[in-house]
Amino acid sequence: MAPVRIRLTGIRAAGHHGANPGEQDQPQEFEVDLEVVVDPGGDHLDDTTDYRELKAAVLQAIAEESHQLLETIARSVVAAVTRDARVLEARAVVHKPRAAGSLGVADVSVEATSE
Repeated sequence: MAPVRIRLTGIRAAGHHGANPGEQDQPQEFEVDLEVVVDPGGDHLDDTTDYRELKAAVLQAIAEESHQLLETIARSVVAAVTRDARVLEARAVVHKPRAAGSLGVADVSVEATSE
């Protein structure tokens, strides 16, 4: 069988991130769109990665670490999900709604990949 892509979009997470004074004092909302490539060997859950585990890895990366740059957060999410040996590739887009609002734009996001 050929590898397949799994997408989880709109994962909401809170974390202490930011470069501006005070941004890391209170948790901020982030939203993550995740895409991973896996090569399931069969039709059982053990043949692939569990969606719940992917979401948990994203939430943990956002909540337990603290970074100034959105770029570093995105890389951290990719690193977290690729710890699962079944994940062959990963792509994470991390959105920061508060930054978008303060800039008066629809979205601010950064994409990182494992490639």
